[in-house]
Amino acid sequence: MRLLVVEDDSMIGSALQALLAKDGHAVDWAEDGASASTALRTNTYDLVVLDLGLPRVDGLVVLRDMRARGDTTPVIVATARDAVQARISGLDAGADDYVIKPYDYDELLARIRAQLRRAHGQGRSQYALDDIELDLKHRVARKAGAIVDLTAREWAILEPLVLRPGSVLSREQLEDKLFGWGHEVASNAVEVYVHGIRKKLGQQVVQNIRGLGYKVPECE
Repeated sequence: MRLLVVEDDSMIGSALQALLAKDGHAVDWAEDGASASTALRTNTYDLVVLDLGLPRVDGLVVLRDMRARGDTTPVIVATARDAVQARISGLDAGADDYVIKPYDYDELLARIRAQLRRAHGQGRSQYALDDIELDLKHRVARKAGAIVDLTAREWAILEPLVLRPGSVLSREQLEDKLFGWGHEVASNAVEVYVHGIRKKLGQQVVQNIRGLGYKVPECE
C-alpha cells in the first residue's frame, strides 16, 4: 500500500517511514502542512498518518481541506494534542482514527491494517484459495498447512489484490504500492515479485489479465 506520513519531527518521521517500509508499504513523508496538501492533490494514497501541529499549515486545515474536496482517504491522526476537545475536533474534521504521542508502533501498525481493511470493504483479514491461506492481519501465508515465507515486497503486491479479490489492478497501480518518492522503479519490478509469489504459492494465486494487469481469484 502507498501511505503518506505527515510529521514535522524528523526523528519520528524517519522512524515511522522506515517502520512502514519494513512492513511492506511505499511511504512518502511530508514535513509540513503545505507539502502534505500538495502531495495529497497530486498523488493517490491508501492511508495518511497525520500530525496536527505542523509548520506552515496546521494538520486540521489539511484534513478539512481533504474532506471538503471529497478526498475519502483514511486518515489516522497521530499527535501530542491529548485534550478531549482536540480529539473531538480531529474526528469532527474527518479523521478515521486518533492516536496520542508517544504511541506504540505495533498498535499504530494494527490500526493502519484495520483502516486499510475497512477502506476496501474487507471485514475479514483471511483469504483462502485451494490449499492457500493468507492472513493479512498477521502477515502469515500457508500452503497445505505449512508456513510460506513471503518478503515485504511480495506482501505489498498481494495485499492490494487480496483486498479486492476478482478486481484487476494495473502494473502501474501495483508499482504505486511498492515505491515512494525518490525510488527508481525497474520496468519489470512487478513481474519479478509476482514470479516470486507464484513460485512459493502456485501459479493460480496471482493471475495475469493480458493487457490489463493482475488479479487474485474470488475468495472461497
